[in-house]
Amino acid sequence: MSVRLTGTVRLTVAQALVRFLAAQYAERDGDRHRLIAATWGVFGHGNVAGIGQALIEHADAMPFHQGRNEQAMVHAAVGHARQTGRLSAHAVTTSIGPGATNLVTGAALATVNHLPVLLLPGDTFATRPADPVLQQLQVPYAGDVSVNDCLRPVSRYFDRIVRPEALIPAALEAMRVLTDPAATGAVTLALPQDVQAEAYDWPAAFFADRTWRIRRSSPDEHELAAAVEALGGAARPLIVAGGGVRHSGAEEALAEFAALTGIPVACTQAGKGVLPHDHPQDVGAVGHTGTAVADHLARTADVVLGIGTRWTDFTTASGTLFGHPAPRVVNLNVVAFDAHKLAALPLVADAREGIERLHALLGPHHVAAHYVHEYTEEKLRWEARVDAAYAVPDETARPTQTQVLGVLDTLVDPTDILINAAGSLPGDLHRLWRTRSRDQYHVEYGYSCMGYEIPAAIGVLLAAPGRPVWALVGDGTYLMNPTEIVTAVQERLPLKLVILQNHGYASIGGLSEAVGAERYGTDYRLRADDGGFTGPPLPLDLGANAASLGMRVLRPRTIRDLREALADARAATDPTCVYIETETADSVSGPPPAQAWWDVPVAEISTRPSAVKAREEYDRHVTARRRHL
Repeated sequence: MSVRLTGTVRLTVAQALVRFLAAQYAERDGDRHRLIAATWGVFGHGNVAGIGQALIEHADAMPFHQGRNEQAMVHAAVGHARQTGRLSAHAVTTSIGPGATNLVTGAALATVNHLPVLLLPGDTFATRPADPVLQQLQVPYAGDVSVNDCLRPVSRYFDRIVRPEALIPAALEAMRVLTDPAATGAVTLALPQDVQAEAYDWPAAFFADRTWRIRRSSPDEHELAAAVEALGGAARPLIVAGGGVRHSGAEEALAEFAALTGIPVACTQAGKGVLPHDHPQDVGAVGHTGTAVADHLARTADVVLGIGTRWTDFTTASGTLFGHPAPRVVNLNVVAFDAHKLAALPLVADAREGIERLHALLGPHHVAAHYVHEYTEEKLRWEARVDAAYAVPDETARPTQTQVLGVLDTLVDPTDILINAAGSLPGDLHRLWRTRSRDQYHVEYGYSCMGYEIPAAIGVLLAAPGRPVWALVGDGTYLMNPTEIVTAVQERLPLKLVILQNHGYASIGGLSEAVGAERYGTDYRLRADDGGFTGPPLPLDLGANAASLGMRVLRPRTIRDLREALADARAATDPTCVYIETETADSVSGPPPAQAWWDVPVAEISTRPSAVKAREEYDRHVTARRRHL
């Protein structure tokens, strides 16, 4: 049926929503994309007759991907949104009950990371012909509450469509939030299953193509003047680049600004890669998982320019990192809430717009030559430490985790994309990985969600067909969420999965030992006769599991085998898994260790010597924390 700009079109609510979503576009700087590029779904009684029927009714207009787990579908949508620079998003539809509540973790991840995703959970009957219906949560004090209300605190916008005509303003508001650079995140439209199937005469104009232009906000002149004054008078300035640089597409502006001013650039997890590793001003990761050079510069910086960062505890080393007697912080951020953190001089603006204005007003200002020489030499020393961590003295040995990264480092080029989220790998990657392109490094550390990697890789593959996409996971993370391997097989996507088998939760195991909890409950071991977890490792074969889900599995045992297997996987056109048991050491991540502290409170009193010693170390570190006022 052709859509006219006048008159009405009779469709069900679900059909109208699918038609509306297919006509929405996002545009920034002339780059135009389908705003809702596809819909993911797991069907149940709460959405199969509504959204499910609408998707097949309008299959020519809305691509569909079949998921296996509701949380994983959101992760896939988030991976797609990040890869497209937030210019395109996916919708996710679920049934009521557990299907809807399974969305909560993914929604929180999207909102924390300011990445757009549209959630369309089914809901219980609006007309209440039977009460309760299957999977309904009955709340004695409120008849209008359903499990979908769990999504309110993790959504940037939430509405429940209890009448057909209410869809029109709600759908428009949803698109506004999805394309708002300061407010985007998870958007939820809860859809009662009876309303989904109800017919209505819709204005034809509702289905006309609509373009949502993503604005670039300019800085306030007074805020800009204060920022220029602070930076112009700095002797040891440092830039901390966060994910907002990537979201703004400000990488080139930052590279030019850093090169012409000589100001070194450190990066958060979300900001890593905004400068390539060999840019003269790139000093690598900052914070608890930072490099020695970046953390030293942070401790001695008199002015810190944060660009697009939320200043999490990992970035600030729990408030202990910036050690100058009177450091001045300037925050360039499109979100005013973040721009005011650390008692900073706020510069509320789009990252690219703000960088370009700062650049123009600072003019020929350049930091002193001795400062450039200092961080350049420190960067060379750090690179030598990375080389040592990657070194392979024996090709016939079983690799350490860092050696796996080192072998992969020799095989990739700027087209490769690495995806990770949790465990010990984020620390190793942040400190060691040498990024070659602005979108090669994809580590979700805003929420650090185990199980993110495999579905996110699928979303990235859909957004960047033809590029090698690697999902790097430990055994603990793999066991959290392997189900979307089936989706990769079904969609014939050449996912490259690397499973590092180290027999437990390596990152938390190390942390447990450091805080006096003695690795309790962090290893995958058979129970011993005394009931403790001191037996041999569990006889797990995660490679066999991946194979049972449809992947081709390679099983290298040595570093030489690993080199061949990774090269094979990179060239593969089918989903391929490299399953490798890593060598464990005193520090599972291998050298170098953390360069800054992270606050995990330790028991103030204990009868166990390990906890007493850990508390003494904690008390020593916590005295360095400062409040920025």
